[in-house]
Parts: sequence; C-alpha cells; structure tokens
Amino acid sequence: MDGEINGEELRALLDEDEARVVDIRSPNAFERGHIPGSENVPFPSLVDEVERFEDEERVVTVCPKGKSSVQAARLIASYEGFDGRVDSFAPGLTGWEGALESSDDGDQTANEGPEAPF
Repeated sequence: MDGEINGEELRALLDEDEARVVDIRSPNAFERGHIPGSENVPFPSLVDEVERFEDEERVVTVCPKGKSSVQAARLIASYEGFDGRVDSFAPGLTGWEGALESSDDGDQTANEGPEAPF
C-alpha cells in the first residue's frame, strides 16, 4: 500500500480519470449509494479477483469509514502481478462530500448495515 488519500485528492483523480476506484462493501450497500465511477468488489471476493488490477497504474480502495479499505489496499499491493500505486480513501464513504450514484430509487446514503428483515 502506498498511502491514504483525502476527498480532494480522490476527486482530482476521478476528474482526470487517473484511478480505478474499488468499493469493497457488500453489493447491497454499493447499490444503495457509491462514489460515481467506482466499481464493487466485496472484500471477501477480493482475494479471488485481485488479478483484475494487475495492469492498473492507480487503484483507490473505499469502504464505509476508511479502515477496511487499508487492508484491501495492502492486499492489492501485495499481489505479485501488481506494479501500480494503491491508496486507501482515508475518510471512507461517510467522508465523501460529493453526490453518490445509486442503483436504488430510494435513499442515497452510505449505510453499510443489513437490509431490514421486513
């Protein structure tokens, strides 16, 4: 892992299309709201899918509060085929100050909790 970045740095990377943003939350949480342009690779799947990033020059990992994304960034950085730069989004999705994309018509929050059973 190369480091952690803040919202301003991530926005600049997105504006210049210079990073692949990987949201490691569950698919349901991702659908409820995510950083525009990010892709969902749930943390439990990351080990099996890490080779997807081997040709990337820059990857930024995102989670709800910036803790699990550090572990995800370390995992990607440790992959033998990856030679790029990988950072964690330090504030996490709860610290993102921009709009969120959603596959859901409802709430666009960064809620990571499970869906209600009823």
